[in-house]
Amino acid sequence: MANIPLTRGQFLLPFVSILDEIGAPTETLLGKSRLPTSLAEKSDLYLPLLPALRFVETAQRSQGIEDFGFLAAQRLHFSHMREKTRALIAHSPTLLVALRHACYWASREDTILSMWIEQDEDHVRVCSRLAGTTGLLHLKHAQWIQNIFSVYIVRQFAGQDWMPTAIAFESSYSPGPATRSHWPNVRFVSHQHAAWISLPVTLLSLPNRSAALFAPPRGQEDGPSDYDIVATLKLMLPAYLEEGKTALADVADIAGISPRTLQRKLAHLGLTYSDILDTARYENASRLLRDTDCRIIDVAFSSGYTDPAHFSRAFRRISGTTPRQFREQSRLG
Repeated sequence: MANIPLTRGQFLLPFVSILDEIGAPTETLLGKSRLPTSLAEKSDLYLPLLPALRFVETAQRSQGIEDFGFLAAQRLHFSHMREKTRALIAHSPTLLVALRHACYWASREDTILSMWIEQDEDHVRVCSRLAGTTGLLHLKHAQWIQNIFSVYIVRQFAGQDWMPTAIAFESSYSPGPATRSHWPNVRFVSHQHAAWISLPVTLLSLPNRSAALFAPPRGQEDGPSDYDIVATLKLMLPAYLEEGKTALADVADIAGISPRTLQRKLAHLGLTYSDILDTARYENASRLLRDTDCRIIDVAFSSGYTDPAHFSRAFRRISGTTPRQFREQSRLG
């Protein structure tokens, strides 16, 4: 079977809303590109990517819209992402973990999308690429969408005014003056091996500032109780870390539910009990490192680790830094 690249209809909605606002013949443009004319009713379904790109480019030319991809990207929000992707990012203890989740699940947003993190001296690049599209026309529209989601993820940790040091595109695209004015002090780069944004490596250990923005719609079966159990575990676990009573069976018994039920509720969100425990341990450790003068070995024991070396490895996996580096950066900041 031929590989037909797909994208979620959600990502076309911002383009459609702009066209509707200016009185463009949106349904006609969709129909000519062989896309569903009732897109709003099918936004959760997958659509072929190539007709979607043709639709956007044709609409941009016919309606005289400059930087259509950027304008549409400004209207995107995390509600346009899959619920489980939002949940994983919402419950990530650090920016590094959130970006790893986004990279792992990228292909669920676009079937040919891949994401990864590259080291670039004292910066990292959050990269994305649509497989098999090298040289394809009109990729700039899709690449704005790819880059803007990376920007939005970082902003949940760094603040809503955060700007990347650079924004890159695979294509030969160069933004117009109006678009550049929205990104002061940001360097734009074209003809790259992938679309990417750049950020200082020190930001990777930032804690999650605004998980509430990722909350999924209420009213779904088991939804509220599943999210409540995560909040309950995060409140409860710190009291048991130092005592070592954090095994799944022990915690489920303390919470008054079966281990299987606990696992099912977390799996509904794409999480595991290990994810929640690692987060609780990290948040406890980072608080002690930041706010106290406790020795690092004591921080390890207080966070439920019996082996300081294991603690250092686990902490670095979540934050991108060692406990000692994290303490030094916190005091400098």
